[in-house]
Amino acid sequence: MPTPTAPRVEYPTFLAAIRSESARFGEVLATCDPAARVPACPEWDAADLLWHLTGVQRFWAGIVSSRPAPPDPDAPELARPTSYDGLLEAFAEHSAALVDALAAADPGEPAWHWAPTQTVGTSYRRQAHEALIHRLDAEQTAGAVTPPDPELAADGVLEALDVMYGGDAPAWGAIDPGPHLVRVDLTDLGDAIWTRPGTFRGTDPESGHVYDGPHLQVVADPDTSPDAVLSGTAADLDAWLWHRRDDSVVRVAGDPAAYAALRAAIDQSLD
Repeated sequence: MPTPTAPRVEYPTFLAAIRSESARFGEVLATCDPAARVPACPEWDAADLLWHLTGVQRFWAGIVSSRPAPPDPDAPELARPTSYDGLLEAFAEHSAALVDALAAADPGEPAWHWAPTQTVGTSYRRQAHEALIHRLDAEQTAGAVTPPDPELAADGVLEALDVMYGGDAPAWGAIDPGPHLVRVDLTDLGDAIWTRPGTFRGTDPESGHVYDGPHLQVVADPDTSPDAVLSGTAADLDAWLWHRRDDSVVRVAGDPAAYAALRAAIDQSLD
């Protein structure tokens, strides 16, 4: 069974990114119209976006602080402030708590996570990319987009392909590898990530949910020609994989069936 590929950057870089991306998120939304719609999530306005990331960062601060215990299903929900200033204050408080909790923990310590690797380091990485993508949401909402760090974005591409749209099969499931290899080229960094689209199937014994759909596996360079190549800058590919950019920012070459197999996996929704 494959294991998740190691992150491209070090854990202190993830922690610094959580700080800087969260700070930019709050800065942009502080002067944004609270009723402005979020382009990638049109059901949200700026106030909803602000509250969403507040809740996410509060949740993971609690997970890291109470490690290795799983989430408490009876934990009370945080009351949403009634004013926009109150939302901004709540975000600043819970964002700082997340940074403090992560900084006080060793990335290698056991901690609950929904992803296969159950360590604090998984939250370092996931929350850096959560903050990055929602920072982009905030900037798109306010009409003030700035470029991300290319290396962080490149790790975002890897995480999206390897974890969010792919990953290991749990004990109750199985991955059927497909016949195609698709190479993803990061044109600004001169790097590549190889993927094999396939199918994940299985029935979750807890929820009873039946899975039988497209899946991706990140694979080592097979030293052969790819069936298709998807290319773009790290920033554009990261945003595209999270449905924050349209198809104009990527280029596709090769077998249409191979690209269609990859596209079937990445066209699934991500929260």
